[in-house]
Amino acid sequence: MADGHLPHPKGKMSASVETVIVPPGTADITAAPMPAHRPDWEEQLLADTKLLREMAETIGGPFHVMYPDRIVANIRAFQRVFTRADVAGAIYYGKKANKAACVVRACAEAGSGIDVASVGELEAAMTGGIQGCDLMVTGPAKSNQLLELATRAGALIAVDDLDELARLCAIGISSRVLLRVLPPGSDSRLGMTSDEVELALTFVDTSSIRLEGFSFHLSGYEVAPRAELALALIERCCEARGLGHPITTISIGGGFGVDYVPARAWEAFLGGVNPRWFHRDRAPDSYYPYHCPVPGPAMLAAILEHQDLAKLLRRNGIRLAIEPGRALLDSAGSTVFGIQGVKVRTAHEVPYLIVTANGTSLSLSEQWFDSEYLPDPVLWPQSAGNPTPTCVGGSSCLEEDMLSWRRIPLPRPATTDDLLIYPNTAGYQMDSNESSFHDLPIPPKIVLRSSPDGRQFDWTFDTDGFPI
Repeated sequence: MADGHLPHPKGKMSASVETVIVPPGTADITAAPMPAHRPDWEEQLLADTKLLREMAETIGGPFHVMYPDRIVANIRAFQRVFTRADVAGAIYYGKKANKAACVVRACAEAGSGIDVASVGELEAAMTGGIQGCDLMVTGPAKSNQLLELATRAGALIAVDDLDELARLCAIGISSRVLLRVLPPGSDSRLGMTSDEVELALTFVDTSSIRLEGFSFHLSGYEVAPRAELALALIERCCEARGLGHPITTISIGGGFGVDYVPARAWEAFLGGVNPRWFHRDRAPDSYYPYHCPVPGPAMLAAILEHQDLAKLLRRNGIRLAIEPGRALLDSAGSTVFGIQGVKVRTAHEVPYLIVTANGTSLSLSEQWFDSEYLPDPVLWPQSAGNPTPTCVGGSSCLEEDMLSWRRIPLPRPATTDDLLIYPNTAGYQMDSNESSFHDLPIPPKIVLRSSPDGRQFDWTFDTDGFPI
């Protein structure tokens, strides 16, 4: 290797990586940049010359940073859409998206309910300040324990099948219920067929079941299918009212997109992506849509506008419920790894870096879907240098333990004094696939709050429901 020597920045390193060779052909093996949209609080954190280092040294391993004020702001943005459309709306945060106690408290502060699917989630939500009447209980074939706790709390229960409805009746306490509808043409295992819904409407015991409406969930992030199924369910609501049921609500579930990266970056990635950009030429078959032109609250507004859905909801006195998870956590958290190893390898006769993080890919969960988390991590401290293709491995002994298979165009060669900050990870990335494999501790969550003057941050651990 003889062309384009690039001195390695000062820091701990092995003798084998004291120089990194970056010849003219580097771009051929380097992925297109995917810089994430960066909220003000994260800009301030990255600009602080001490705080990230203080947290990293205190924790001694990877950690997640949560900024709950952003969650409150996201909830408020959805609420404003309902207000502008003059539609009665209810927001239930999909708790599975992040288990942090600070998220529950943010929901309580902002007046959002919570969507839960287990006894543990229900108890955590109520411990964090959510009233039982502000809980939506979802999920298939719920346990008898969950059904009874939800009923006693006064939660709204989305019933998935007739057996579940019968078990609710057997509890003998009045239950608030939505019937989960299987979308037309869907092969989902979740929801009730049209015939099953008809049976439920006709034979339900109204002395123990208060049927308040219908719910559904659609995959993907399209506006029209959600609005059109809601429109169809308005007719179903009117029919159910004719049978004596006190129908008030349609829940359209979640699936509100998040815009992680600019359109230009996303288009450049999709237009050029190929196996040569990835370690071992391993390119995933599909990717989450990291650019969303109509995300979050804008998507809700578009749903309400489609075929005058808002007008028909108002005319029929129907409340629209939504169950966003990822969208309420947009720009509300990041994940921080230290670098504990750096080495040079070659691909297609071009050198690149493999860095080893001080944690595993199980703490960055897009791999759960055999995909790749694409927003580029920030190399910290931030400084200028020569762009260096770099992939990121985990600290386990598994070959497949890769946080980033693609060769990211980091702005300079990384060292073992550096940190890598993966942006916008609060939605699903922190919890969906976590594991203490190798007896490694699960990364803790840090709660970051701005001081009264906004010039600095205070931080605490998110532990047992309350920061310490």
